[in-house]
Amino acid sequence: MADAADKRAGLLSAEHSLLLVVDLQGWLLAAMPPAEAQDVLDNTVVMLRAAALLDVPVLLTEQYPKGLGPSVEAVGLALPEAAGYFEKSAFSCCGSAEFNHALRAGGKRQVVIAGQEAHVCVLQTAFELQQQGFEVFVVEDAVCSRAVRHKESALWRMRQAGVGVVCHESVLFEWLRDARHPQFKSISALLR
Repeated sequence: MADAADKRAGLLSAEHSLLLVVDLQGWLLAAMPPAEAQDVLDNTVVMLRAAALLDVPVLLTEQYPKGLGPSVEAVGLALPEAAGYFEKSAFSCCGSAEFNHALRAGGKRQVVIAGQEAHVCVLQTAFELQQQGFEVFVVEDAVCSRAVRHKESALWRMRQAGVGVVCHESVLFEWLRDARHPQFKSISALLR
C-alpha cells in the first residue's frame, strides 16, 4: 500500500486495483436524475464485467438495505461470484469493520469507486481510504447525487485532496495498458 503521505493517484493497474461499488440500491437510484442514474448503472455494469475478465476483486456495499432495499438487479447480475458484500449504516464504507478487514486482506493499494451519493457515502469513503494510505480513484461517470451541484462539489473537493477523478473508459484502458492484452477485444466489446 502507498505511504499515507503519498496519496496522489496516478495510473491504475489491474494487478493493484479493486473495484468498490457503493450503495447502488434501487430506491436510492430512483431518486437520482434519470439520465445520470442510467449512465451510472450502465458504466458500473461495464466496469464489473471488465473486473471479472481481468480478475480485479470487487467489493459491494449496501446502506441500510432493510430500509433502502437491495442493489439494483443489473448490478447483481454483473457482480463477479467472488465479490465481497457488506451491509453498512455508517456513510463511509470504512465504518464497517468487516469491510475494512476484507479491504486489508485483499492486499490491493488502489481503490476504484463507483456508486452513490457522490457527496455523502462516496466522498466520505474516498477520504477515509486515502487517510489509510490507499490510492483512490472516483469514477465521475459512475457516481451520482440527487442534485448535480452536489456531485460537482464533491468531485471538486476530492480533486483538491488528491483523489483521482477518472471516467470508466480510462479505468478499463489503464487496467489493460496495451492493445495486445489477451482481454483487449472482450473489454473493447463492452464499450460498444
